[in-house]
Amino acid sequence: MTVLDARALNRATLARQLLLDHADLPVLDAVAHLCGLQAQEPQEPYVGLWSRLRAFDPAGLSDLLTGRSVVRTHLMRRTVHLLTADDALAWRSRHDAMLRQRVLGTYRRELDGIDLDELAAAGRAVMADDEPRSMTELARALAERWPAPGPRALGEMLIAALVPMAQLPPRGLWRTKAGVRNMPLSSWLGREIDPPTQDGSDPVGQALARRYLAAFGPAASADLRAWCGLAGLPAAVAAIREELVTFRDERGRELLDLPGMPRPDPDTPAPVRFLPAFDNALLGYHDRGRIVDDAHRGLSVAGARVVLVDARVAATWSVEAGTVNVTPLRRFSSAERTAVAEQGEELASFLSDSESRRVRVAAAPG
Repeated sequence: MTVLDARALNRATLARQLLLDHADLPVLDAVAHLCGLQAQEPQEPYVGLWSRLRAFDPAGLSDLLTGRSVVRTHLMRRTVHLLTADDALAWRSRHDAMLRQRVLGTYRRELDGIDLDELAAAGRAVMADDEPRSMTELARALAERWPAPGPRALGEMLIAALVPMAQLPPRGLWRTKAGVRNMPLSSWLGREIDPPTQDGSDPVGQALARRYLAAFGPAASADLRAWCGLAGLPAAVAAIREELVTFRDERGRELLDLPGMPRPDPDTPAPVRFLPAFDNALLGYHDRGRIVDDAHRGLSVAGARVVLVDARVAATWSVEAGTVNVTPLRRFSSAERTAVAEQGEELASFLSDSESRRVRVAAAPG
């Protein structure tokens, strides 16, 4: 079985994540290819798509949100994701059990003794008027019936797990700050959520596995699980195994992939890329060593914005008073420093609503 070393996997990841070359894709197609973008920080998907698409116009993504072609909702790993409407409706039922268990993992004591199906029915009844509500407003509407848990536990269980919700614009629009207002997903999109299968088959799990490998492969089953948070996918992977090609990594792990997908030469040059907080390329794997060194692994879960240099995390970045500040994690060569500064200036121009374009690259550590 062919062994793919760390550099080969690194370049494959960048190619699948549209980070090796800027892609000429419509925004909707890019969101679909990436299987959504993590979006609890509302402006971060814009940077993620700017880093991936040629001539990305942020107004295009805002228009898709207001036009209901993409939607913000809790899904993979119980985090807010920006997804196509089609994917949100197709995938939501498959995530139900995981979403409940993850909320219970935080609020099990507060929710002890509460019939969750009864709570879900009450929540749907409150939201039946299709009036957007905050999580707190929804929880308060039910607090007289269930006073013990408190609004936070009730709201989290309802919004993130029991009643599939969309977070409505203006939340998530370009350069817009707005609180979270929720509406049932099916009401907002005008279509019902796809029901779970009743015959024991798992077509949604199989589709998720294929889509994941297209955007993240080659990858191990543990990587797939880490991305979506679903425990019950071994059967789905087994059902499509004959469609797949297999490799091993340097540690001997089996890696699965779709045939004919890009697996670039490990020596393919990789451009500087600025990634947003919680980017797919970081959080989409159990083995995050593909692009980040063990010493800096914590950055991926801390919400740090990172800079890829030669396709590996080599710096963090932030914005203050219109200036993109880059903090290296290692020494840069002169060419690398120039490339980071140039790309940082382009990012500053993208983020700024003025003609000011400033970037500051700090000194390397040590």
